Parts: sequence; structure tokens; C-alpha cells
Amino acid sequence: MRRIHPMPFGAEVTSEGVRFALWAPTAADVRLVLNGAEHTMDRGGDGWYRLLTPEAQPGNLYGYKIDGNLIVPDPASRFQPDDVHGQSRVVDPHSYEWGDQSWSGRPWEEAIVYEVHVGTASPEGTYAGLMTKLEALRDLGITAIELMPIGEFPGRRNWGYDGVLPYAPDAAYGEPDDLKRLIDRAHQLGMMMFLDVVYNHFGPSGNYLHAYAKSFFTERHPTPWGAGINVDGNESSTVRDFFIHNALYWLAEYHFDGLRFDAVHAIVDDSELHFLEELSTRIRQNFPGRRIHLVLENEANQARWLERDSSGRPRFHTAQWADDIHNSWHALLTGENEGYYEDYADAPLARLGRALAEGFAYQGDPSAHKPGVIRGEPSAHLPPAAFVSFLQNHDQVGNRAFGERLSHLIPPDRLGLAQSVFLLSPHIPLIFMGEEWAASSPFQFFVDFEADPDLAKAVCEGRRGEFRHFKAFSDPETAKNIPDPTDRATFERSKLDWTEISRQPHREALVETKRLLQLRKDEIVPLLKSEYRGSRYATSQSILDVVWIFEKGSLRILANFGEEPVSSDIGSGGARLLWSNADHALANGTIQLKPWNGIIMKEASA
Repeated sequence: MRRIHPMPFGAEVTSEGVRFALWAPTAADVRLVLNGAEHTMDRGGDGWYRLLTPEAQPGNLYGYKIDGNLIVPDPASRFQPDDVHGQSRVVDPHSYEWGDQSWSGRPWEEAIVYEVHVGTASPEGTYAGLMTKLEALRDLGITAIELMPIGEFPGRRNWGYDGVLPYAPDAAYGEPDDLKRLIDRAHQLGMMMFLDVVYNHFGPSGNYLHAYAKSFFTERHPTPWGAGINVDGNESSTVRDFFIHNALYWLAEYHFDGLRFDAVHAIVDDSELHFLEELSTRIRQNFPGRRIHLVLENEANQARWLERDSSGRPRFHTAQWADDIHNSWHALLTGENEGYYEDYADAPLARLGRALAEGFAYQGDPSAHKPGVIRGEPSAHLPPAAFVSFLQNHDQVGNRAFGERLSHLIPPDRLGLAQSVFLLSPHIPLIFMGEEWAASSPFQFFVDFEADPDLAKAVCEGRRGEFRHFKAFSDPETAKNIPDPTDRATFERSKLDWTEISRQPHREALVETKRLLQLRKDEIVPLLKSEYRGSRYATSQSILDVVWIFEKGSLRILANFGEEPVSSDIGSGGARLLWSNADHALANGTIQLKPWNGIIMKEASA
């Protein structure tokens, strides 16, 4: 089977040659540069320049010459062999023969997501290198791999959020067919593949859209990265199509099973049909026979995008990253109260209880961290599977000054309790690469701007300046200890060392993770596949008590997060113990929980 996503953008191989199309509404003249020769392009009245030529073929390099001087890559380039400032390569998607014809995805409730940065997940740092790890991850119990953004970014090292050519899988990781082989192999092993995509901004180097499509951006909606993406002004229909086709392209041409949309709260849209609604609707209309899963990162906690229809299916988006769950956990486990943890440090246990039971801790509540800001919408009616839960991810680890993992910050007993509750709660769990064996390597912030020394210097200074409000780095001399993100050594330190899994304590941690994931598969997933009927929670002293109710039964988590033993009522019903690190001191339906002890129980429906 061969796959291609036809679209109005970019270079498309046809039986008559290659069709080139560039939307350049603010350019006076555009010429195709193909193999060093210039070709006149036809200008339409809608800002498009097009040319169909039999002189082009797959493998050719090309670019667009804007107004007689600047040669730019194709913004919809399918491959950039020479980085973001180089020319694009004509790619024929039909050249790859897929072997996963029978694959149609997996139910969302079965998802156990493993977040991966391709460049640091294997010694090779490539798609091919990651492919060698798939069987081990499958055997661990992982059912979905989520790649951090891979759209072409500047240099050889980057988290991916500085991408500027979102259709081109980055050449640092291999060829387009290498990525397809990775996805093909994952499907053959029964694993889903998700991709993190960025539709809220472009990176600081290599974005040439301002030179020929100024209307791609708008000053009406400023963002932390500059002018906003124009999704609601004049000529915004083409801009919206650029990103919608990008989503369709990854799902069709590369056969990804789902997408994670980065920081959608930064996409401001005042039009009647919101971009997020059009995006999800177009995707679901295009893939009626496939299980496609769409996940948001949305600081605004807008439950409206997660609503279900009368059959329990997502109307728009499948789930949202549950930052409130993570942030409550982190404040409770570490005691940290600076930055955005300020919103959780006042009552971490109560906020964790609400977030576990209802998805959002902030449901229209004022923020202490951002005075005057009201965050969130009511979410208690949503099923737990509408939320992707995590104890760690690339943001929460990598945006620390030194990139420490949670296993570097807290004692094993606290981590063990948190990990068990996290993996056996009814939300969709996301594991950050290496978390499963408590990897010793940090994950630090890194970039490669060697081609632009001034930008590299600014990024290094900016990175250290981000922490000036934290007490530990208020002294400028202390801030100098923060790793330089432009130094290759920062990237190398962030690579996983897979040999650790054969040594203690990493081997023991891996065995425990595998045991918990098997328990989740056997006991939790069947509940998620039945109708959700609500939840309740209570916090008192240091005790957290959360119950989720499904058609097939209920799940209860009871844990003591304090430093003194506490007795708690567990009733005398027919609940069955699934997990515990307590010593089971039971008397008359009461259990005494020592510090950082807990139990998880399941009761079948009557």
C-alpha cells in the first residue's frame, strides 16, 4: 500500500511532472529555482504562484526566488536535506510501500503513552535508532509512542518547538522513509504512533514567511514568540488550511494515529468558527474508518473542547494534557512553591484530589501565580480518559534549570506511591522516556544555533534570565551554573543510557513499572471501556480518598501523604485490593496507613 495526502501547498509529483505551488500574497514576483535554473511561475489573483513542469522529478532540489533576490525553501517542504536555510527536496510519497494495511488503530482507553525525543532516546539519535527500542517498549506494556515535534528546525539539536518547516521531518533524524519505517514497525507490533505538532508559532531562525506572506501573521494577537498566527483576519482561510492540511498530512501520508497540539491557548481566534473546532471536525471527517486521537495542551482548561456526544465519543478533541494533576503532584511531593507551582502549593492535597477526580483543579478559579487571571471551566462531567496524566514530561523536566527528573528530587517511598497511583488511576498515563527505569540522565534544554552566533548568545542569556525570579538563582553568579543550551555537551548529557536497565536500582524500577502496567491492562482498562458515572473525593489531615464509578465497577484510591500514621475507614463492602504498600493493619473496616502508604481497591458493580 502507498499513501499520499494531496494538498494545495508545496511540490506534488504528478503524471505530467511536478506541480509547485506557493502562497505569496505580499510578493511582487516569485520564480522557481530548480537544479540551479530559474522558471517563471504563474501568478493567480488569490496570492498563489503555481507551475507544473516536466523538468522536475523526485530527488531534485528547489527553492523560490522572492522579488528577484531572496531564495527561500518551500514552507510546505516534504524534506530539507540542508537544514532550514537550504533548498527543499522533491519527495514522491508513493515511493514507500507500507506493510500495515490492516492497521486501523487502537481504542483510546488502551493508550499508555511514551513521550520520546528522537535525538536523545537512542545512542544513534535517529528514527532508525528508536525503531530498535520498540519491541522492548511493547514488552514493557507501552501501547503508544508520542514523538516530540520533528518539523524541520535550525541545526542538529533541538526540542522541536523551534520548527519552521512543519511538513518536513527533520533531516537530523533521518530520511522521510526512515520515519515511515518506524511507524510501520510500531503498527506491526500493535503500538500506536502520535506526533506533537506546533501551530501557535514558528521558531526564531529559518522562518521566511514574513518575506512573501506578511498576512500569515497578525499584530492583533501577540504571543510570547511575537506576532500571532492569523487564523481569524483577512486571508486567514489559507493560513488555517496550511495547518489543517499539515494535520491531515501527518495522519494520512505518515499514518500517525493521533496528534498532540502544543499550547493551543496561544492560538487566539475571534471568528465564529474557532480554528480548534474546524481542525478537529476536518480531521474526523477525513478519517471516518480510523481511530484518530487528538490531544490538546491548553493552559486555559477549556472543557468545551473535550465534550462527548450521546454515544460517549469525543465531539472535537479526545483529551487534554492534565497539567493540574502534575502540578498538584509536584507541589505535594517536593514542597516547591515557585513559578506556576504557586497555584498549587497553598493546598496541594486538596488540589490533587479535585484534579484526580474531576480533571481540572482550576475550574473558573483565580490564579495566585497570575493575579487577576481566572482559569478553567467545569470538568467533573468529563470521563477520566479525557485527561492525559503524568508525573513527568519534557516540559516539567526540561524546563527545570538543570533538567532533573523526579527520581532525582524525592525519596523512593514518595516516588513509589505517586507512580502507583499515577499508573493505576483511570486517566490516560504518559511516561516520559527513561522514567520507567528512573534514568540517571537529566533532560536539559538544548538548541543548535551555530549558524547564528548572535541568536545563540541571546538564547543562552535568555535561558539563564528565565530563572532570575527563583531564589536559588537570584545571584547572577549562581545563574551562570545553569547549563548553556547551545553547548553540545548539554544535549549529550540528556541522552538515555539504556545499559542502566541491567543494573540496580534501575532494573528493579523497570520491573515494578512493568508490573503496574500489566495490572492496569487487566484491571483498569476494562473499567474505562464502560460508561462513566461520576466521581467523588475527600481530603482530611493528610489523607486523600478518591472514588471513580463506572458501569462495570468502581475504583478507589486511599493514601496517606503525611508524616504521621492515620486511620481511615475502608468500609466492609466487596471491594478487592489491587495494590498496596501498606501493612494491612485492618480492624472493623478501618485501616491504619503509615506515612506515604496507600491502597487501591476495585469493586465490581452490583
